[in-house]
Amino acid sequence: MANKLCEIVGANAREMGPKEAYRFCWRKDGEWLSTSWEEFNSQIDVAARVFPQLGLLEKDTVAICSPNTPQILICELGAFKNRLAVIPVYASSSQEQFDFIIGNGEAKVVFVGDSHQYPLAYNYWKKHPERLAKIVVFKNDNLELEKDDTVSIYWDDFLRLGMEAPEEIRKEVARRTSEGLPEDMATLIYTSGTTGEPKGVAITHANYDACIAAHLELLTQVDSSDLSMAFLPMSHILEKAWCFFCITKGIPIAVNYDPRVIQDTIHTVHPNIMCCVPRFWEKVYAGVKEKIEKMGRLQRTMVRRAIKCGEKRNLHYMRLGKKVPAMLEREYRFWDARIFSKVKKAIGIPNPNFFPTAGAPLSDRIVEFMRAIGIDVLIGYGLSETTATVSFYPTKDYEIGTVGVPLPGLEVKIDKNGEILVKGETVTPGYYKNPEANEKAFTSDGFFRTGDAGYFTRNGALVLTERVKDLFKTSNGKYIAPQMLESRLAENKYIDEVAVIGDQRKYVTALVVPNLSQLRRWAQNQGIEDLGAESLAKNPAAVEFILSEINKVQEEVADYEKIKKITLLPHHFSIMNGEVTNTMKVRRPVVAKRYKDEIEAMYD
Repeated sequence: MANKLCEIVGANAREMGPKEAYRFCWRKDGEWLSTSWEEFNSQIDVAARVFPQLGLLEKDTVAICSPNTPQILICELGAFKNRLAVIPVYASSSQEQFDFIIGNGEAKVVFVGDSHQYPLAYNYWKKHPERLAKIVVFKNDNLELEKDDTVSIYWDDFLRLGMEAPEEIRKEVARRTSEGLPEDMATLIYTSGTTGEPKGVAITHANYDACIAAHLELLTQVDSSDLSMAFLPMSHILEKAWCFFCITKGIPIAVNYDPRVIQDTIHTVHPNIMCCVPRFWEKVYAGVKEKIEKMGRLQRTMVRRAIKCGEKRNLHYMRLGKKVPAMLEREYRFWDARIFSKVKKAIGIPNPNFFPTAGAPLSDRIVEFMRAIGIDVLIGYGLSETTATVSFYPTKDYEIGTVGVPLPGLEVKIDKNGEILVKGETVTPGYYKNPEANEKAFTSDGFFRTGDAGYFTRNGALVLTERVKDLFKTSNGKYIAPQMLESRLAENKYIDEVAVIGDQRKYVTALVVPNLSQLRRWAQNQGIEDLGAESLAKNPAAVEFILSEINKVQEEVADYEKIKKITLLPHHFSIMNGEVTNTMKVRRPVVAKRYKDEIEAMYD
């Protein structure tokens, strides 16, 4: 019997035929083109017929390293019909990361997005020519293949193989599809990991089935009239699982190719559901807050009153499932028409439904603000090893400050050390060919060790306190949770990134990446002439100013937790240098080593 993800697009094609399945635009100023469910189904069938012709057998793996594009979904679903597993690789990966993942995952075919990813695959093939049957390039952006490259083809050539496939190939694909098993590996996703070498997480069809079924039960507020935007990389487990959920639900997906132009894309497409990471909302909040600060006194007073009304209506009544008093409802509609709707339109989401958000802490203040103005930021928590979701906000009775309640069917408990343990049908069967990692990751009774610390509220909501590995102790014996401080500081418009330091130190310090555009405006007002990034980072007045902004945020923090000294960095933390993961989590051991001199100077 075929796995569900092998059948769903065909079922949607029969039911919804000419309706939109996805839309896509290659270029910033290009035209968005829609593809129907019928055409999407045909594209998947064509792709599926190519894999047997390339010599791939059931249980083999293929890899995809590309920015977001519909070809990712077409290749994945075509591979599933052949009982192949797909390895998603971040488009921003270094050669070292790429080589490790492709080699460890034993990929036989590699798909790459464009001229930025092609060299990664070509260089790997040059070192290991016997390992790859084919490299397929999605986008021919004036790319010239290397003269000695005998393994690469373009997407059109790949499709031609499928369209011209003989009858025996079609029958072979049908046989493979029909013999698919729930325990077949669908995705082999490598954890970016804040410490150590990446590990290949095996996600089975049964894992996806259980995850999608739970979300279908809980997310009753979505249907095929919604429009989702694939903004996060499709190599991210949240976006990947969400896309499969949308396909199952018949929700069309607008695929955003370049995350750097999301502000343009979102204003063109106007999605009403979209997976986000906290950084997106932090930037939105900082932008809205700045505009409010520039308003006249009367306008600011009106906005504050509107927000208080929104908080009362959405957090004190709607959140708890209580009937909203008529007077409050009328006032809310008044402010919604005159203020909230304009804010939502300015963001690019005039008709929001909800926005799943996970990956790092998002401050309660930002969640409350977004919910007050009618943008339902849906906070959740999960890992690659749990097929994304462990918990998220319920429709009613959600508790701000938590990461929601566990999915139905999942067993979630806290061990004696405060670590969150998870067991259930969405949990990975294990790491790919890594028995040592599996032994460490699972308890004797089958619970997965998440590596995150937390606790349950009296109402059964999960509170995430810190990554267990990120917790550090000062030389005075006090435990510090750096992510708590970092998420609070992210609200400040002058701060882009922070890495809190203090393990076995007398006091807490931080490496701070300022928002250079905002800091330059401040510097100009102070009469500072040299506005270069390096110069501003070393300017004592600028350092003192940023520290004063940090002190405003940490007024309620215990004294031993407070950041006492900072160093400004003139550049962002780098994915390529391994300072942050692809999901923008700080790799603290790498940062501590790379900025050793700067850190030591703060303790001299």
